[in-house]
Amino acid sequence: MNERDSYRGPVAHRIPRGIVAEATARTMFTLTRHPPAPELADFVDYHWILRWDLRGKPAHEQRVLPNLAVNVTFFPGASGVHGPARAVFSHHLEGRVQGLGVRFRPGCFRAFLGAPVRDIADRAVPLTDVFGPAAIPATESVHTAADDAQMVHAVDNLLIAKPVTLSPAARRAAEAVESIARDPGITRVAQLCADTGLTTRSLQRLFTEHVGCPPKWAIRIYRLNDAAQRIATEGPPDYAGLAVRLGYSDQSHFIRDFRTVTGQSPAEYARTSRESAEREPDGDRA
Repeated sequence: MNERDSYRGPVAHRIPRGIVAEATARTMFTLTRHPPAPELADFVDYHWILRWDLRGKPAHEQRVLPNLAVNVTFFPGASGVHGPARAVFSHHLEGRVQGLGVRFRPGCFRAFLGAPVRDIADRAVPLTDVFGPAAIPATESVHTAADDAQMVHAVDNLLIAKPVTLSPAARRAAEAVESIARDPGITRVAQLCADTGLTTRSLQRLFTEHVGCPPKWAIRIYRLNDAAQRIATEGPPDYAGLAVRLGYSDQSHFIRDFRTVTGQSPAEYARTSRESAEREPDGDRA
């Protein structure tokens, strides 16, 4: 995974990326991130572009941990609007492919969808359901583009062609998610209520409508993405200590939540990450 990541998005906060077995992923595809057009800055964190060339090589299943973002993707056989997920996503890579995805700011997709974001949670819908027939030529432009700039331009034009505004409620939802992202110390809904000035009931309605999941789950996603990153990079972990740092009252609760989100226990996830690193070749694939 040759990754160029100079673009960090409009807000300095944690963005769960959740690529499982990153060392192996580096040998399978290249990943770059690009800013959206200025007109889209309120809605989009960034565009991400993947390219891979596995011709004559075994196909690869790439797993990605769940996160809160709506992602709009333009890939052969895998284009669509993907709602916020509660389970690990697996993408099948084979042949030679290039494609682009749009990572929307959590809380900011409802205006494009025209319905509560909970309606697309844990599922994908066709691009044309949201963007109409114009999504078809935009997708073709992405697949045939000569460079990243052409891909980004085609998708920016598609999004800009659908006039939307960020409502005050959507802005509050986005700011609430960014409160979680900025402050790892927010581990309970009561803390988020104190930070945002909203009641528990108001926060729940706001998240269900604009983020697509309850605030408790949103906090859990950030905590467990943090845990996965630490487990993958920090050597043999102290699971009891990690559970405490993440705000869990006991280790068993942490392990149960971790398995729910990643599909593996912390020990299994650590072993997968270690084995991936041990298999990594000396040089990345171009």
